[in-house]
Amino acid sequence: MQRRFRLTRSTDFKRVRISGKSFAHPLVVLITLVSGEPGLRVGVAASRSLGGAVQRNRAKRLLREAIRPEIPALTSGCDLVLIARQPLLQSEFAQVRKAISGLLRRANLYADEPTLPAARTPQ
Repeated sequence: MQRRFRLTRSTDFKRVRISGKSFAHPLVVLITLVSGEPGLRVGVAASRSLGGAVQRNRAKRLLREAIRPEIPALTSGCDLVLIARQPLLQSEFAQVRKAISGLLRRANLYADEPTLPAARTPQ
């Protein structure tokens, strides 16, 4: 994920965690906050309950890589924080991507929600 899409300051993390709306999944927690600034910023966190530094860094890399292809489709003007949960370390990458896309859909963060083509009625 490019640096311009990242939340980097602890004050930004605290602001999003305190004032934002959270959406939970067994693998990851998503917290969103409308920032009013142009662009989208994403922060990734992993607590020490996940394990040592190797496990925490692996969890953060997984989350960053899973959200990276989703960024162009998301609405701008929001700050997001992704928090890793313990089962994330044992899950596969496809499961992590599915969890994140489900959370983003629940939070209504996709700019253009894809619609299914209308079903044809038999004549």
